[in-house]
Amino acid sequence: MKFLSRLNRPWLHFIVLGSVLYYLQGEFFPEPRPVLGPLSEARIEALQQQWFASVGRPPTAEQLERMKQAELDRDMLFQRAVELELHLYDTVVYQRLLLNMRFLQMGEGKSDEELYQMALDMRLHLGDEVIKRRLIQVMEQLMLASNPPQEPTEAEIVAEFEQRREELRRPPRYSIEHIYFNREREAEAEAVIAKIQQESLTPEQARQLSSPFLPGYQFTGQTPDQLARHFGASFVENLQKENPSPGHWVGPVRSTYGLHYVWVDALEPARDATVDEVRLQLQRDLESRAREAALKESIEAMRQHYEIRQ
Repeated sequence: MKFLSRLNRPWLHFIVLGSVLYYLQGEFFPEPRPVLGPLSEARIEALQQQWFASVGRPPTAEQLERMKQAELDRDMLFQRAVELELHLYDTVVYQRLLLNMRFLQMGEGKSDEELYQMALDMRLHLGDEVIKRRLIQVMEQLMLASNPPQEPTEAEIVAEFEQRREELRRPPRYSIEHIYFNREREAEAEAVIAKIQQESLTPEQARQLSSPFLPGYQFTGQTPDQLARHFGASFVENLQKENPSPGHWVGPVRSTYGLHYVWVDALEPARDATVDEVRLQLQRDLESRAREAALKESIEAMRQHYEIRQ
Protein backbone atom coordinates (compact mmCIF):
# COMPACT_ATOMS: atom_id res chain seq x y z
CA MET A 1 0.00 0.00 0.00
CA LYS A 2 2.89 2.32 0.76
CA PHE A 3 4.20 1.77 -2.77
CA LEU A 4 0.81 2.48 -4.31
CA SER A 5 0.41 5.62 -2.29
CA ARG A 6 3.70 6.89 -3.71
CA LEU A 7 2.35 6.42 -7.22
CA ASN A 8 -0.61 8.63 -6.38
CA ARG A 9 1.34 11.83 -6.94
CA PRO A 10 0.21 14.54 -9.41
CA TRP A 11 3.75 15.31 -10.62
CA LEU A 12 4.31 11.64 -11.45
CA HIS A 13 1.04 11.50 -13.36
CA PHE A 14 2.14 14.57 -15.30
CA ILE A 15 5.47 13.00 -16.31
CA VAL A 16 3.86 9.73 -17.40
CA LEU A 17 1.10 11.48 -19.34
CA GLY A 18 3.63 13.80 -21.01
CA SER A 19 5.80 10.86 -22.04
CA VAL A 20 2.83 9.05 -23.54
CA LEU A 21 1.72 12.13 -25.45
CA TYR A 22 5.27 12.70 -26.77
CA TYR A 23 5.43 9.11 -27.99
CA LEU A 24 2.02 9.32 -29.63
CA GLN A 25 2.92 12.60 -31.31
CA GLY A 26 6.00 10.98 -32.85
CA GLU A 27 3.97 7.99 -34.01
CA PHE A 28 0.95 9.79 -35.43
CA PHE A 29 2.37 13.23 -36.23
CA PRO A 30 5.98 12.65 -37.36
CA GLU A 31 8.28 15.45 -38.43
CA PRO A 32 7.70 16.27 -42.11
CA ARG A 33 10.37 14.89 -44.41
CA PRO A 34 12.49 17.33 -46.46
CA VAL A 35 11.06 17.84 -49.94
CA LEU A 36 13.08 17.36 -53.14
CA GLY A 37 11.89 18.14 -56.64
CA PRO A 38 10.25 18.34 -58.98
CA LEU A 39 12.93 19.33 -61.48
CA SER A 40 12.34 22.59 -63.32
CA GLU A 41 11.55 22.54 -67.03
CA ALA A 42 14.92 24.19 -67.69
CA ARG A 43 16.81 21.37 -65.96
CA ILE A 44 14.81 18.68 -67.76
CA GLU A 45 15.52 20.38 -71.08
CA ALA A 46 19.23 20.54 -70.20
CA LEU A 47 19.23 16.79 -69.49
CA GLN A 48 17.61 16.12 -72.87
CA GLN A 49 20.17 18.31 -74.64
CA GLN A 50 23.05 16.52 -72.92
CA TRP A 51 21.64 13.16 -74.00
CA PHE A 52 21.16 14.34 -77.59
CA ALA A 53 24.72 15.72 -77.73
CA SER A 54 26.04 12.37 -76.48
CA VAL A 55 24.05 9.86 -78.57
CA GLY A 56 22.65 11.96 -81.42
CA ARG A 57 18.95 11.34 -80.76
CA PRO A 58 16.35 12.38 -78.15
CA PRO A 59 15.91 10.11 -75.11
CA THR A 60 12.91 7.81 -74.85
CA ALA A 61 10.36 8.44 -72.10
CA GLU A 62 11.92 5.64 -70.01
CA GLN A 63 15.44 7.01 -70.47
CA LEU A 64 14.27 10.50 -69.54
CA GLU A 65 12.67 9.19 -66.34
CA ARG A 66 15.92 7.46 -65.38
CA MET A 67 17.86 10.67 -65.98
CA LYS A 68 15.40 12.66 -63.87
CA GLN A 69 15.66 10.11 -61.03
CA ALA A 70 19.47 10.24 -61.18
CA GLU A 71 19.37 14.04 -61.04
CA LEU A 72 17.04 13.97 -58.04
CA ASP A 73 19.38 11.49 -56.35
CA ARG A 74 22.25 13.93 -56.90
CA ASP A 75 20.17 16.69 -55.32
CA MET A 76 19.41 14.41 -52.37
CA LEU A 77 23.07 13.54 -51.79
CA PHE A 78 24.06 17.17 -52.03
CA GLN A 79 21.33 18.28 -49.61
CA ARG A 80 22.34 15.58 -47.13
CA ALA A 81 25.98 16.65 -47.37
CA VAL A 82 24.96 20.24 -46.58
CA GLU A 83 22.79 19.04 -43.70
CA LEU A 84 25.84 17.24 -42.30
CA GLU A 85 27.91 20.43 -42.89
CA LEU A 86 30.50 18.48 -44.86
CA HIS A 87 31.28 21.65 -46.82
CA LEU A 88 32.77 23.17 -43.68
CA TYR A 89 35.49 20.51 -43.48
CA ASP A 90 36.52 20.02 -47.10
CA THR A 91 39.62 21.73 -48.49
CA VAL A 92 38.35 21.50 -52.09
CA VAL A 93 35.24 23.46 -51.15
CA TYR A 94 37.35 25.95 -49.20
CA GLN A 95 39.66 26.64 -52.15
CA ARG A 96 36.75 26.82 -54.59
CA LEU A 97 34.94 29.44 -52.49
CA LEU A 98 38.10 31.53 -52.23
CA LEU A 99 38.52 31.30 -56.02
CA ASN A 100 34.92 32.42 -56.55
CA MET A 101 35.30 35.36 -54.19
CA ARG A 102 38.45 36.55 -55.93
CA PHE A 103 36.79 36.14 -59.32
CA LEU A 104 33.90 38.29 -58.10
CA GLN A 105 36.49 40.80 -56.83
CA MET A 106 34.81 40.96 -53.45
CA GLY A 107 36.39 41.54 -50.05
CA GLU A 108 39.54 43.26 -51.29
CA GLY A 109 42.16 43.39 -48.55
CA LYS A 110 40.48 40.69 -46.47
CA SER A 111 42.18 37.50 -45.30
CA ASP A 112 41.39 34.06 -46.72
CA GLU A 113 39.36 33.21 -43.62
CA GLU A 114 37.32 36.39 -43.94
CA LEU A 115 36.69 35.75 -47.64
CA TYR A 116 35.67 32.17 -46.86
CA GLN A 117 33.21 33.29 -44.21
CA MET A 118 31.78 35.91 -46.56
CA ALA A 119 31.24 33.21 -49.22
CA LEU A 120 29.41 31.03 -46.69
CA ASP A 121 27.28 33.95 -45.55
CA MET A 122 26.39 34.60 -49.20
CA ARG A 123 25.59 30.85 -49.56
CA LEU A 124 27.80 30.58 -52.64
CA HIS A 125 28.40 26.90 -51.87
CA LEU A 126 24.77 26.12 -52.71
CA GLY A 127 24.94 27.26 -56.32
CA ASP A 128 28.36 26.04 -57.47
CA GLU A 129 28.34 22.90 -59.63
CA VAL A 130 31.97 22.06 -58.79
CA ILE A 131 31.20 22.14 -55.06
CA LYS A 132 28.06 20.09 -55.64
CA ARG A 133 30.01 17.38 -57.49
CA ARG A 134 32.63 17.36 -54.75
CA LEU A 135 30.14 16.99 -51.92
CA ILE A 136 28.27 14.26 -53.79
CA GLN A 137 31.59 12.45 -54.18
CA VAL A 138 32.28 12.79 -50.44
CA MET A 139 28.80 11.49 -49.62
CA GLU A 140 29.33 8.47 -51.88
CA GLN A 141 32.63 7.73 -50.14
CA LEU A 142 30.91 7.90 -46.74
CA MET A 143 28.12 5.62 -47.93
CA LEU A 144 30.60 3.07 -49.26
CA ALA A 145 32.52 3.23 -45.99
CA SER A 146 29.34 2.43 -44.04
CA ASN A 147 28.13 -0.17 -46.56
CA PRO A 148 31.33 -1.51 -48.16
CA PRO A 149 30.99 -3.69 -51.29
CA GLN A 150 32.27 -7.24 -50.99
CA GLU A 151 35.50 -8.23 -52.72
CA PRO A 152 34.90 -10.64 -55.64
CA THR A 153 35.70 -14.26 -54.86
CA GLU A 154 37.72 -16.57 -57.08
CA ALA A 155 34.51 -18.44 -57.95
CA GLU A 156 32.87 -15.18 -59.08
CA ILE A 157 35.89 -14.30 -61.21
CA VAL A 158 35.85 -17.71 -62.91
CA ALA A 159 32.07 -17.50 -63.47
CA GLU A 160 32.44 -14.04 -65.00
CA PHE A 161 35.21 -15.36 -67.26
CA GLU A 162 33.07 -18.25 -68.48
CA GLN A 163 30.14 -15.93 -69.18
CA ARG A 164 32.31 -13.49 -71.16
CA ARG A 165 34.69 -15.97 -72.79
CA GLU A 166 33.78 -14.95 -76.36
CA GLU A 167 34.00 -11.23 -75.58
CA LEU A 168 37.44 -11.71 -74.00
CA ARG A 169 39.01 -13.59 -76.92
CA ARG A 170 42.45 -12.29 -77.83
CA PRO A 171 42.37 -10.72 -81.33
CA PRO A 172 44.93 -11.65 -84.01
CA ARG A 173 48.16 -9.64 -84.02
CA TYR A 174 50.09 -8.61 -87.10
CA SER A 175 53.73 -7.64 -87.40
CA ILE A 176 54.11 -5.99 -90.81
CA GLU A 177 56.22 -3.64 -92.89
CA HIS A 178 54.98 -1.87 -96.01
CA ILE A 179 55.77 0.46 -98.83
CA TYR A 180 53.20 3.07 -99.73
CA PHE A 181 51.94 4.46 -103.03
CA ASN A 182 49.96 7.67 -102.65
CA ARG A 183 47.18 8.56 -105.09
CA GLU A 184 49.57 10.25 -107.52
CA ARG A 185 51.86 7.16 -107.67
CA GLU A 186 49.30 4.36 -107.83
CA ALA A 187 50.02 3.82 -111.53
CA GLU A 188 53.66 2.97 -110.64
CA ALA A 189 52.71 0.27 -108.14
CA GLU A 190 52.81 -2.66 -110.58
CA ALA A 191 56.30 -1.82 -111.86
CA VAL A 192 57.71 -1.20 -108.37
CA ILE A 193 56.27 -4.48 -107.08
CA ALA A 194 57.79 -6.34 -110.04
CA LYS A 195 61.20 -4.79 -109.22
CA ILE A 196 60.92 -5.89 -105.57
CA GLN A 197 60.11 -9.45 -106.62
CA GLN A 198 62.74 -9.70 -109.35
CA GLU A 199 65.54 -8.34 -107.14
CA SER A 200 64.28 -10.06 -103.96
CA LEU A 201 64.49 -6.78 -102.09
CA THR A 202 64.15 -6.85 -98.32
CA PRO A 203 61.46 -4.68 -96.74
CA GLU A 204 64.17 -2.25 -95.62
CA GLN A 205 65.57 -2.00 -99.15
CA ALA A 206 62.09 -1.71 -100.68
CA ARG A 207 61.29 1.17 -98.35
CA GLN A 208 63.44 3.43 -100.50
CA LEU A 209 60.79 3.08 -103.22
CA SER A 210 57.91 4.17 -100.93
CA SER A 211 56.00 7.42 -100.77
CA PRO A 212 56.19 9.15 -97.37
CA PHE A 213 53.72 7.69 -94.88
CA LEU A 214 53.34 9.71 -91.69
CA PRO A 215 52.41 6.88 -89.26
CA GLY A 216 55.56 4.95 -90.26
CA TYR A 217 56.51 1.79 -92.13
CA GLN A 218 56.98 -0.91 -89.47
CA PHE A 219 54.24 -2.11 -87.10
CA THR A 220 54.77 -4.86 -84.53
CA GLY A 221 52.16 -6.93 -82.70
CA GLN A 222 49.23 -4.84 -83.91
CA THR A 223 45.59 -5.87 -83.46
CA PRO A 224 43.12 -5.16 -86.29
CA ASP A 225 41.78 -2.17 -84.35
CA GLN A 226 45.29 -0.77 -83.91
CA LEU A 227 46.06 -1.19 -87.61
CA ALA A 228 42.76 0.49 -88.48
CA ARG A 229 43.82 3.58 -86.51
CA HIS A 230 46.88 3.89 -88.75
CA PHE A 231 45.52 2.76 -92.13
CA GLY A 232 41.73 2.86 -91.86
CA ALA A 233 39.26 -0.02 -91.49
CA SER A 234 39.23 -0.79 -95.22
CA PHE A 235 42.95 -1.65 -95.12
CA VAL A 236 42.43 -4.26 -92.41
CA GLU A 237 39.50 -5.80 -94.26
CA ASN A 238 41.43 -5.96 -97.54
CA LEU A 239 44.54 -7.35 -95.81
CA GLN A 240 42.56 -10.16 -94.18
CA LYS A 241 41.00 -11.05 -97.55
CA GLU A 242 44.53 -11.72 -98.85
CA ASN A 243 45.00 -14.53 -96.25
CA PRO A 244 48.47 -13.23 -95.27
CA SER A 245 51.13 -15.63 -94.02
CA PRO A 246 54.47 -14.86 -92.35
CA GLY A 247 57.51 -14.42 -94.61
CA HIS A 248 55.58 -13.28 -97.68
CA TRP A 249 54.62 -10.07 -99.47
CA VAL A 250 50.92 -9.28 -99.79
CA GLY A 251 49.17 -6.88 -102.07
CA PRO A 252 48.88 -4.32 -103.23
CA VAL A 253 46.36 -3.66 -100.44
CA ARG A 254 44.14 -0.61 -100.72
CA SER A 255 43.59 1.69 -97.75
CA THR A 256 41.90 5.02 -97.19
CA TYR A 257 45.11 6.72 -98.31
CA GLY A 258 46.20 4.72 -101.35
CA LEU A 259 47.97 1.40 -102.06
CA HIS A 260 50.33 -0.60 -99.83
CA TYR A 261 52.63 -3.50 -100.61
CA VAL A 262 52.86 -5.38 -97.32
CA TRP A 263 55.55 -7.68 -95.93
CA VAL A 264 54.23 -9.97 -93.19
CA ASP A 265 56.89 -10.54 -90.53
CA ALA A 266 54.70 -12.49 -88.11
CA LEU A 267 51.06 -13.34 -87.54
CA GLU A 268 49.55 -14.45 -84.23
CA PRO A 269 46.05 -15.90 -84.80
CA ALA A 270 43.07 -15.08 -82.61
CA ARG A 271 42.69 -17.31 -79.55
CA ASP A 272 40.80 -17.72 -76.29
CA ALA A 273 42.16 -15.74 -73.36
CA THR A 274 43.19 -17.45 -70.13
CA VAL A 275 41.73 -16.48 -66.77
CA ASP A 276 45.10 -15.15 -65.60
CA GLU A 277 45.43 -12.87 -68.64
CA VAL A 278 42.15 -11.10 -67.91
CA ARG A 279 41.97 -11.54 -64.13
CA LEU A 280 42.63 -7.86 -63.34
CA GLN A 281 40.03 -6.71 -65.86
CA LEU A 282 37.43 -9.13 -64.49
CA GLN A 283 38.23 -8.13 -60.92
CA ARG A 284 37.90 -4.43 -61.73
CA ASP A 285 34.58 -5.01 -63.49
CA LEU A 286 33.18 -7.06 -60.60
CA GLU A 287 34.39 -4.50 -58.05
CA SER A 288 32.80 -1.69 -60.05
CA ARG A 289 29.53 -3.59 -60.25
CA ALA A 290 29.58 -4.32 -56.50
CA ARG A 291 30.34 -0.67 -55.78
CA GLU A 292 27.38 0.45 -57.90
CA ALA A 293 25.10 -2.05 -56.14
CA ALA A 294 26.22 -0.89 -52.68
CA LEU A 295 25.67 2.76 -53.62
CA LYS A 296 22.26 1.98 -55.10
CA GLU A 297 21.25 0.19 -51.90
CA SER A 298 22.39 3.12 -49.73
CA ILE A 299 20.67 5.69 -51.95
CA GLU A 300 17.41 3.74 -51.88
CA ALA A 301 17.58 3.68 -48.08
CA MET A 302 18.24 7.42 -47.97
CA ARG A 303 15.22 8.13 -50.18
CA GLN A 304 12.97 6.95 -47.34
CA HIS A 305 13.96 10.08 -45.37
CA TYR A 306 12.92 12.52 -48.11
CA GLU A 307 9.75 13.34 -49.95
CA ILE A 308 10.77 13.20 -53.58
CA ARG A 309 8.45 14.79 -56.08
CA GLN A 310 8.80 13.76 -59.70
